[in-house]
Amino acid sequence: MKKIIIAFSLFLLSFGSFAQEQENGTIYIKHPYIDVVNNGAKAYLAKDNETLASYYSDTAKFWASGMEKNISMSDIIKSWNKDFDTYDDITLVPQGYPDYLHYIDKDQKYVQSWWVWSGKSKKTGKVLTIPFVQFDAFNNDGKIDMEINYGDFSQMEKD
Repeated sequence: MKKIIIAFSLFLLSFGSFAQEQENGTIYIKHPYIDVVNNGAKAYLAKDNETLASYYSDTAKFWASGMEKNISMSDIIKSWNKDFDTYDDITLVPQGYPDYLHYIDKDQKYVQSWWVWSGKSKKTGKVLTIPFVQFDAFNNDGKIDMEINYGDFSQMEKD
């Protein structure tokens, strides 16, 4: 009987250790890094490249769905400027609210935000609307060092 009780107790202890939860960070609804992302969107819409670039590290990289590889800050600024050469009435509307995710593992810092980009083609007059999610990774200096966008950007005019 003693062996059964000990075996059962060990079973319960081992089961309990596997069923425990462990946190890997904190999610914030308000945080200065969220303000950085929102202010970056405002600077993009204002075509204020100097202010926009100030939110990013000098070595920041960018990637969006459909890209073969990451691109640099100078290349993304050219791409953003091309948006305004190709489209009128560009809007960038947040969907819901962004979250700041601070992971314990490797002290990772991300802002996850949901947007709808819209613009009217200067060539065709057609309005294009693209919902997307954006992930901004922050370094320890509070600068964005990687930005990733997932959405269907394939409809955007290339030239």
